[in-house]
Amino acid sequence: MSELIDNARKRRELLKHMILQLHKGEVPDAIRKQLIRLLGEVPYNDVVEVEQQLISEGLPTEEVLKLCDIHAEVLKGQIDLSESSAAPPGHPAHTFRQENRALEGELALLDKLFATIDQWPPEVDATEIMAQVRVRMNALSDVEKHYQRKENLLFPFLEKHEITGPPTVMWGKHDETRELMKGAIEALQNMPDITAEEARTVTEAVIKPASKSISEMIYKEEEILLPMSLDTLTEAEWLDIYNQSLSIGFCLYDPTDEWRPQIDGDTDATADQEERIQLPSGSFSPTELTAILNTIPFDLTFVDKDDTVRYFTQGRERIFQRNRAILGRKVQMCHPPKSVHIVEKILEDFKSGSQDQAAFWINLGERFVHIEYYALRDGQGGYLGTLEVSQDLTDKRALTGEQRLLSYDSTN
Repeated sequence: MSELIDNARKRRELLKHMILQLHKGEVPDAIRKQLIRLLGEVPYNDVVEVEQQLISEGLPTEEVLKLCDIHAEVLKGQIDLSESSAAPPGHPAHTFRQENRALEGELALLDKLFATIDQWPPEVDATEIMAQVRVRMNALSDVEKHYQRKENLLFPFLEKHEITGPPTVMWGKHDETRELMKGAIEALQNMPDITAEEARTVTEAVIKPASKSISEMIYKEEEILLPMSLDTLTEAEWLDIYNQSLSIGFCLYDPTDEWRPQIDGDTDATADQEERIQLPSGSFSPTELTAILNTIPFDLTFVDKDDTVRYFTQGRERIFQRNRAILGRKVQMCHPPKSVHIVEKILEDFKSGSQDQAAFWINLGERFVHIEYYALRDGQGGYLGTLEVSQDLTDKRALTGEQRLLSYDSTN
């Protein structure tokens, strides 16, 4: 049979048959050749429907998970995305794709480090390059926020549209990636001096499987999940995802474009009467509070009691650059390995109650910068988190005498 199969039902039946052949242990390369010969390109919605059918007909989810990587590899390059919609900047699907590009950048840097290690003689000291591997793996751990937005924001809407198979399979693959990443990060922590031969053993055993798992999920998202979601969800549902995304955070990418779709019945009567935030000594609207926090002459960063970065001010001149991709990250992952022990010591002392404040001052070029950490506590002394306060004191440090008359700073 040399002609391509155009009938949708027959095409799905053949695809399902091929996946079941993989389940029975058939060689993936042989199945791939057969698929290309008989089907050519496969519409992504066929893949979705077949996965859904397999689960509905009783194939255990665990078995579908085992097959997922195999049939994804067989289908790689053969999925037709011609029906897929594009998403404008700011749209949640666009953000997912930009995060994938950032993840691919980290994976590419990691591959270069692997290639370097592979070229070294066995006895060469690889301690420094493995520290660089740890930095890249710390960055890749940011994928957790990407997965959480899929699981908690995107998947529920797909399920409302009775699409349950692909989300179930992907959530299972997320959990597999989480376990692989956990093992890789643990292997890299507190690593003593290590030779190139030992480094190769570690990378092959635990680091490459974790990075490969992230890479394979990127493919599944781009080829199946995002096209399916764009064709399925309404603009109102995407807007709901958009509005809730910041509470979880972004992965290695900060979407700066605002996205506001035109939705029937939508009005603009929302900005005039903001609900005020009531505090013991007064109140603010969210707009007023944002302006105040971004006007104070120092940088604030808030880390909650679980060591997660939750907020930072966005003043005109930040001392240390921040973007919203750090929101939702563990603060330990935001520091280079050589200084993590200092961060952990401060947090440990704040949580135990033995300390409430830690100060540092450094020279950044010609600037004198003061950095202070404060433990935040409730009325009973319970630990709420840590506030980092950074201030450029160069000009204030140089002040002499007095200034009692009004004089505006001409540089502003």
